[in-house]
Amino acid sequence: MNIRSLTRGDGVVIGAAVVLFIASFLGLTSFDCPTGVDCSGFEKSNAWDSLGLLMSMFLSGVIGAALIVVGRGMPGRKVAGIDLGQFGVAFCIFALWTAFWTIVDMDADAGAGMILGLLATIVLAGAAVAAPLVPALRAPLMGAPRPQQPQPYGGQPQGGYGYPGAQQPPYGGQPEGGYGYPGAQAGQPGQPQSSQAGQPGPQAQPQGQPSQGGQAQQSAPAADFSPFWFAVPVARPLYAEDGSPSPIAELAPGTWYLAVEQRGQGLVAQTQDGRRGVLQDTTGIQRG
Repeated sequence: MNIRSLTRGDGVVIGAAVVLFIASFLGLTSFDCPTGVDCSGFEKSNAWDSLGLLMSMFLSGVIGAALIVVGRGMPGRKVAGIDLGQFGVAFCIFALWTAFWTIVDMDADAGAGMILGLLATIVLAGAAVAAPLVPALRAPLMGAPRPQQPQPYGGQPQGGYGYPGAQQPPYGGQPEGGYGYPGAQAGQPGQPQSSQAGQPGPQAQPQGQPSQGGQAQQSAPAADFSPFWFAVPVARPLYAEDGSPSPIAELAPGTWYLAVEQRGQGLVAQTQDGRRGVLQDTTGIQRG
């Protein structure tokens, strides 16, 4: 389980579940002891004295929060074809439903445990539903460790070989200023001319037909590809290598994944549990 894939919404869910569990030990009702009456023998009951309320409200919310967190840390896990996170959201909503109608139907005054439990279930259900929808709650809870200064995808040190902004000589050419290069100074003493009189110059390539140099440069990145670690800026789906439209996993921000192969404009990535798939959208990813 990768805890770095948790979001801020998951953090709110965990906090609300902890408060809900603490509320289960507090009194469900409150009373005022009449003057002159010995109330020392009266004990306030809590949720652990009522099994039905404990399971349907307090532990239901805690179990729902646990399913949401496990489903986020281990994407793709399903029960009866339903994602674990969806099961968790249903449990949280059911806990809020039970808490609301229980406190409405109470004959006595609600105690600290019941009031705190209702507030915790409101926050729990709200965060479970809004976490995938609100951008602020989708942000990663923990930042990813960076082994080195991240670089844009496909980038190399400025001016290095293969860098997009570097000036590269044409295929089969020579460095600038050398013999035969278009920028060389011709006619200097002791330097042969690039062409002799009566000898035709290089034949131009027909328009619309790629040169051999262009073909070599296009095939070079695939031949020179080496695996690297990368992180995505936002959650993105990972599709199967056979081209099926349904995603097999979701890459979460704040987590490092291994790119093992380049597939056209996409990358073949490997998750922490060993699954491989194609990341079609590689815009904005960071190399590690």
